[in-house]
Order: sequence, then C-alpha cells, then structure tokens
Amino acid sequence: MLCAISGESPQTPVASRKSGNVFERRLIEAYIMENGTDPVTNEELTIDDLIDLKSSHTVRPRPPTLTSIPSLLSVFQNEWDALALETYTLKQQLLQTRQELSTALYQHDAAVRVIARLSRERDEARDALSKVTMNGGPVANGDSMQIDSQELSEALAAKVDATQERLSKTRRKRAVPEDWADADNIQSLKSKKISGSLYPGSRLLALDKSGDLALLGGSDGVAGVFSVSQNEVLQTLKGGGGSITDGLWAADRAVIATSTGNVKIFDGGSEVFGFSAHAGKAASIALHPSGEILASVGVDKSYIFYDLESSKVATQVYTDSALTAAAFHPDGHLFAAGGTDGQIKVFDVKSGANVANFESSGPIQSLSFSENGTWLASVTEGENSISIWDLRKSAQIKSLEIGSLVSGIRWDYTGQFLMAAGPSGVSVQQYSKATKEWTELLRSGTEAVTGEWGPRAQSIVTLGPDGSITEFTQS
Repeated sequence: MLCAISGESPQTPVASRKSGNVFERRLIEAYIMENGTDPVTNEELTIDDLIDLKSSHTVRPRPPTLTSIPSLLSVFQNEWDALALETYTLKQQLLQTRQELSTALYQHDAAVRVIARLSRERDEARDALSKVTMNGGPVANGDSMQIDSQELSEALAAKVDATQERLSKTRRKRAVPEDWADADNIQSLKSKKISGSLYPGSRLLALDKSGDLALLGGSDGVAGVFSVSQNEVLQTLKGGGGSITDGLWAADRAVIATSTGNVKIFDGGSEVFGFSAHAGKAASIALHPSGEILASVGVDKSYIFYDLESSKVATQVYTDSALTAAAFHPDGHLFAAGGTDGQIKVFDVKSGANVANFESSGPIQSLSFSENGTWLASVTEGENSISIWDLRKSAQIKSLEIGSLVSGIRWDYTGQFLMAAGPSGVSVQQYSKATKEWTELLRSGTEAVTGEWGPRAQSIVTLGPDGSITEFTQS
C-alpha cells in the first residue's frame, strides 16, 4: 500500500470511507484540518471518516535528541511530509488555475466573436436605414400614412417641375421692384420695441405676406398669432405638448413644429390637420415655392415631405445624422438640410438623391437660400460668421465676419441684403454685383434670436431672447 499523498508506504495507514484511498494518518489529518476535503476527490472528509488499516510495521525508536542520527532522520521525515503535502496542494491549485484560465480565454474569444457580429449587424442596419424609408406615424384624423419610396409621386413631381420651370425662367431677368428698399433705406432703420415678453423661450418668428401677422411660439408648447400693427395676440395655437421649435405661413394658414415631433397646421386659429411622423424632435420646417409641399427635419435623422393638398406624408428620407435646419431652393428643385455633424446635405426634391454636401465646423443652426438661385447662407452654432456657399462651384466662396454670435439669418426677396440676428444685435450686409464686395449697412445693439424682413424690405421685425417683438422702421 502506498500513501495517495506522499507516494510512500505509510507507517500508520488509514483509508477514506468515501473514496477508498489509502493515506498516511498524519498527512491526511493535517490536510483535513486545513482543507476539510479528500485530497483526491475533493469530497467533504472528516477524521471520523478515516478507517485504520492493520499492517505489519516496524516500531521505530523514539529519538532522544537532535544530536543523534535517528532524531535527525525523524526531523527530515517530518519536513519531507510537509513538503510532500505542500507540493500536492500546489499541483491541485495549478490544475484549478489552468482550468479557470482556459475557461476565461474561451469566454473572451466568444465575447470577441459576438461583439464583431453585433458590430457588423449594427453597421448593416445603419446602412439599410439610410437607404430605405419607414412607416410614418398617425395623422390627427387617424389616417395611416404608408411611405413606399423616397421618390415623390408623379403628381407632386409634376408640380415641382412646373414650379421650377416657371420660376427659373424669370429669375435672372427679374428686376428689383421700384418700391423696394435701397441701401439708404436700410441705413435709416431705427428700432422700436413694440411688445413685452409674449412667449418666453421662443425661437420662432414668421411673418405673413402682409407683414402684420407674426407667428410666435414658446417653450410651453403654445404658439400665437401676434398683430404688429395692433400690438396684441389675435389667436392662440396649442402645440399639444413639448416646446415650439419652428413655424411658418402656408398662404393664410399657420404651421408649427414641436419638440415631440408633431407638425400641425391651423386655419383661423383652429387645427385642421397634423402629422406625427418624426420619432423625436421636429427641429425645422420649410415650405416649397409651390406652396403645396411642406418639409420637416428631425433628430431622428430624417426629412419628411408632406402633401398639403391631400394632407398626407409624401415621402420620408433618412440620412446619417440628426437634422437641425431646412430650406428649399427658390426654384423648388433642391432641398437643403443641415445636421449636427456640420454637414449641409442638398437633395433632389423629386428623387431624394443626395446631390451635394457642404462641410461646416459644427452643428448647423440656420439656412437661407438667396433669390439669385446660386448662393446658400448658413450659420454654425457658436460661430460669429456666416458662410456663403456657391451651388455651382460646390464650395464656400465667402465667410462674412459679423463680430458677434449669429443665431438666425434671412435673405431679402431681391438677394441684395442679408440680415443676421444674434444675442449681441442685428446686422444687415449688402452684396454689390458691380463691385463684388460686401458692405455692412446696419448694426444695432438690439438683442435678437431671429428676424424677418417686412414688406418690400422697408422694415425688419425681430424676436428677442425674452420673447418680445422689436420693429425696425424708418420713422
């Protein structure tokens, strides 16, 4: 018989009731006291589970001192027993460590493969999402809006073509109206605050064709129609939750967008229909020159065209970044959308194809096409300048330094004057075709979030940070 721990013939052999292995009593008792298990099977083991075995053995004399050879041999035996027990324990720990390491390496390898697969599926989903359209949400009257393709319907495409043909033919030959403001008129404008705080937190100001009705909206989800001449709110429009993010006039109907993704249209102060196709904030809206197509952009990385005649979604196109600003080309065949990635993406209205991209240094805050049909102005969040882009050259041709933060811009109808509004005031820049130079005609310290040109550019109406209205006139 050999001890399962030391591998030697035991002096006092015992056997385990559970595993049947033979051990040297002193070795197994020391192991049980330390670990409480069988050293071979790792089952729970107590000293009571040990059975003494009878065997013939020679009784060794007790060494009197360490000065004799027998006593030294006894000490060496004890040290050997301890060393054998320790070596056995280390072997077991090494085996366990190897098993744990093998398991950890297998799990790591499996995790790497899973991460690679999920990353690939994510990239494929993003790519597919940027190329396909999705189902829109319900409109106010409950009709479902199924979006089948990125292209507009034949009827809407025909309207886009007709509008472009009609407007592009007369654009270059169009003369400046006789009663339009000139440089002297702009320079003589003086500001006059005409209202107190109407809609705190508002960033929306849109004037109707008469220049008297101003569409405003605040952070409480309520918009209103304010009469500049009467200095009073004529209509209150409820956005239905969230803050009012943008708005415009579609003929005599008011249109607003909200941070909850709703786009609502009002006639005479009453909501006539609405859309909720965006999965998140609807950041900006724009009206096609035909007056029959409405566009909205949102943080869900999509832009949506609405058919105002049928009150349905016409198409929804997804991009690769959240969109914050929108504008139609004055001829109506192009649509520009600015994103949080600093890109201005220009799309073909009919097909939804991305025909051009302009790179800016940060999130786009405002866009405005010039009536000359070739220039696009943009404002980047936190910048003191306005970028002028040439659509023909697909490049930036001018950076207008305003000297203070700019939050909103507007070209006038003739494309001569570009107004900039910001927290430090209002500025009007003029471009001269004769000298091909820019000149600042007006600079006012009146704080403004955004602004609009009045009739014939003879006045300017601005919205202050506190929601108040200021009018710039020549009187």
